[in-house]
Amino acid sequence: MKNDSLWQLVLNEIELSVSKPTFATFFAKTKLMVLNNCVATIGCNSGVALNIMETRYYSLIKSLLDKHTKVQNSLLFKVSGFVEKAKDPGPLFAVQQTTTQLNQSYASNKYSQLRPDFVFDTFAVSSSNQMSYAAATAVAATPGTAYNPLFFYGGVGVGKTHLMQAIGNDVLSRKPATKIIYCAGEEFTNEIIDAIQTKTTKKFKDKYRNAQMLLIDDVQFLEGKLKVQEEFFHTFNSVQRNGGQIVLTSDRPPHEIDRLEERLLSRFEGGLIVDVPNPDFETRCAILRIKAQQKNVDLSIPISQILAANTSSVRKLEGMLTRLLSEARFKKIPLSEDLAQQVVGKPNGETTVVQKIVSPKQVTDVVLKRFGLTISQIKGERRSRFLARPRQILMYLLRTELRLSLDEVGTWVGGRDHTTVMHGVDTVAGLLSTNSNLREDVEWIKKQVFV
Repeated sequence: MKNDSLWQLVLNEIELSVSKPTFATFFAKTKLMVLNNCVATIGCNSGVALNIMETRYYSLIKSLLDKHTKVQNSLLFKVSGFVEKAKDPGPLFAVQQTTTQLNQSYASNKYSQLRPDFVFDTFAVSSSNQMSYAAATAVAATPGTAYNPLFFYGGVGVGKTHLMQAIGNDVLSRKPATKIIYCAGEEFTNEIIDAIQTKTTKKFKDKYRNAQMLLIDDVQFLEGKLKVQEEFFHTFNSVQRNGGQIVLTSDRPPHEIDRLEERLLSRFEGGLIVDVPNPDFETRCAILRIKAQQKNVDLSIPISQILAANTSSVRKLEGMLTRLLSEARFKKIPLSEDLAQQVVGKPNGETTVVQKIVSPKQVTDVVLKRFGLTISQIKGERRSRFLARPRQILMYLLRTELRLSLDEVGTWVGGRDHTTVMHGVDTVAGLLSTNSNLREDVEWIKKQVFV
């Protein structure tokens, strides 16, 4: 199939997945310039379009191109001369104008507490989180009418707060006078307690019940607090009755929040409830490149893949990126795939509850279960391939997740020296970015042990 025909098929499907203005602005004037050795070079009409395509739509384009070519492709974007470049100042000016509007909006909305970088343009969209992104953009476009309330739930670092604040930022960029309140469930609780103690409940009610957009993060914090739930119920009714939009986030769906009053549960379930899943591999790569770009760093796709393949946690991803950049600066060397592998091959440095309670034996037992091996095989001297890879995976998990030293890992895995352990850890860290079967094995083991 010729490149033009192939690209037209991809564009036809993209047009069904994005808004008309987005397609007209960023996709309509693109071209598949070269497709060689599973590397697709895509021409864009401006630097702004290139940036948006790379950071926001990379995984969408890749998935469609992979579908039509039946192979896994990598994407490269470049500003091409086949379209006019005179239009570049337009989008750039629009972005600057939006930033100015946001700054003015924050000044006039003392309760908004929104982060300027939590906008839709910096949210990595893929097939895994497309539903939550679509719901957020719909609410931002017509607050108070589309889905009210909009309830996001999911694990730590999946983007719930980003989406919630992006809604607020989007509304403020168009309507700076909108009264938006963003706060965490804990903050809402503390304000109620303080208002009762200081006899300022009227001030509290005026603040929250007159909001045109109420954004409450971690609403599960209200569980079991009857007085707080009662006030929140009346606040909820007042905002909704006045046509205001309510957006909530939680670490679990409403029906799983313990000791939640029935009347609040019915309110929460009266709108749209959206599960925000853990980001997939491609989305994690996109998130990393966005985070790097915000630090004015050009992070290559291979390096982002190495980091993204070694953890499913966005918070850990940010930590890895910070360590990578710090080591490059400290050693005064350029970013490289070797340096990335060294970074992911070291303990994360963060002590978590999970790491305290999981033992090497528990990790070993799950590895043995996954590959159908015995403890004598995994610790033995035989180096057959069917034994070597599970042994290396065990070394990798003991080192990166349980933060054991190289010598401790070696002792546990049959008395091997630290150079053997280091080689095994680096091997797995490197292969995870390219070997989907290995990545599936490691993610399955992590879910069994650490979740």
